[in-house]
Amino acid sequence: MEEEIFEQRTDLSKLSQAVELMKTAIGQIVVGQQETVELLIAGILADGHLLIEGVPGVAKTLTAKLISRAIDAQYSRIQFTPDLMPSDVIGTAVFNPKTTEFEFKQGPVFGNIILIDEVNRAPAKTQAALFEVMEERQVTVDGTRYPLQEPFVILATQNPVEQEGTYRLPEAQLDRFLFKIEVKYPTLEDEIAILTRQHQHKTADQLNDIEPVLSAQDIISIRKQVRELYVEPKILEFVAKIVHESRNSKSLYLGASPRASLAIINGAKALAAMKGRDFVTPEDVIWITPAVLRHRIMLTPDKEMEGVTPDEVVAQIIQKIEIPR
Repeated sequence: MEEEIFEQRTDLSKLSQAVELMKTAIGQIVVGQQETVELLIAGILADGHLLIEGVPGVAKTLTAKLISRAIDAQYSRIQFTPDLMPSDVIGTAVFNPKTTEFEFKQGPVFGNIILIDEVNRAPAKTQAALFEVMEERQVTVDGTRYPLQEPFVILATQNPVEQEGTYRLPEAQLDRFLFKIEVKYPTLEDEIAILTRQHQHKTADQLNDIEPVLSAQDIISIRKQVRELYVEPKILEFVAKIVHESRNSKSLYLGASPRASLAIINGAKALAAMKGRDFVTPEDVIWITPAVLRHRIMLTPDKEMEGVTPDEVVAQIIQKIEIPR
């Protein structure tokens, strides 16, 4: 038993080294945004889809693109627009005159890392085309099932402030994202660093210098390790209490579902693995919980009018519960 623990920790240390290499490579181009990068990596290791929200110009798409470059896997990018059709995303049957039969032509969603830019800019019909592929990792066209290859991750970006020409994602679709990552404005020091780097270096050259750190097969094996990480019963109970309390909170119109509980545990496991630990701590749970719950809970109208944020409500919920030691 001791040998197995030792071997696992050795493997996790290799993983944490790879994560540090990814952070360093991304940090050469993207200034700040450490929390965003950590959540992106944790989400990929936890086998989840990620929603990245922020105003235009805060490097949402660039950061997602850099993450994909650091992983040696098939990458595709889909720009969501108001005229985009479901067949433009998942693919369509095309008539082959040589065989006189219809053949399925795969859409850009068939890949390993899929960047969907401005996911809320396409209409509901096109957004709905992602329901099956996000949850079941397959596409069904004309009664035929087409499974997607592992690993499969959707990184979707959206702008929270612009309402013109956008279509709000339904709650059922939001629930399929493991994390909602909020990208905030840089600090003054970070913005000075951004201007200095842009003035002194050619960003395009730095982009080309990004080398893959992990392969697609590495991601699959790492995910298996992450799933097998040890979680104490008191940690499981702590997570269940947080989610259960969200359903009883007077500040919330809609609480979190059991899928949120699973997401918190999976995210905390990935975070622990990134730090080289083979066990989850309460601190991992507390750090990951806002990203898991902020898009799954709905504030009551009076709390929205008061300007309360979902993160503030989550923090209040966690404060009510005794942290296990």
